Amino acid sequence: MNKLIVSLLLTLGITGVAHGAGDATAGQTKAAVCGACHGPDGNSPAPNFPKLAGQGEKYLTKQMHDIKDGKRTVLEMTGMLTNLNDQDLADIAAYFASQAGSVGAADPKLVERGEKLFRGGDLDKGLPACTGCHSPDGSGNAAAGFPHLGGQHAQYIAKQLTDFRKEEAGRANDGDAMTMRTIARKLSDEDIAAVASYIQGLHK
Repeated sequence: MNKLIVSLLLTLGITGVAHGAGDATAGQTKAAVCGACHGPDGNSPAPNFPKLAGQGEKYLTKQMHDIKDGKRTVLEMTGMLTNLNDQDLADIAAYFASQAGSVGAADPKLVERGEKLFRGGDLDKGLPACTGCHSPDGSGNAAAGFPHLGGQHAQYIAKQLTDFRKEEAGRANDGDAMTMRTIARKLSDEDIAAVASYIQGLHK
């Protein structure tokens, strides 16, 4: 009897994992409406909309669930995810994660300061280096759900850091540890502009 129960649980567990995995091919069709703002392949042409191409599946899935559940407010996304189920969100995340992200250019005047903050932080302010979570090339940590930043629009990055600093409803979803909110509080406007610009031009 116990063997039967264990066997059943293992089967259900395996089935659940298989069903929960995103299907990039299915996701391409489901993501068609997303292309209006984020670009057909996830490379948004508008600096206020984030590039989703090459972003980690875990991060994308979490953000979509947070937006759908009201834990993260993004006015432009109002109602966009309402009719999508968990599998739809997983498929969309898989599609965008499978795409190659484009890279922008950093403002030469801000590169030195931005690189210093990104790679070394600021000991005097108690700021850790961004590389600790987002990697030296900005590719993030997909397994941990830390986002890919390299090549992201500077305008979008600056807004997110500012919102984290103000603890806006839209950017208070960084967990109980409040990692990004804690870091953002220590960043000046000039710091944010510099690191955002540096990230825009960061690539492998």
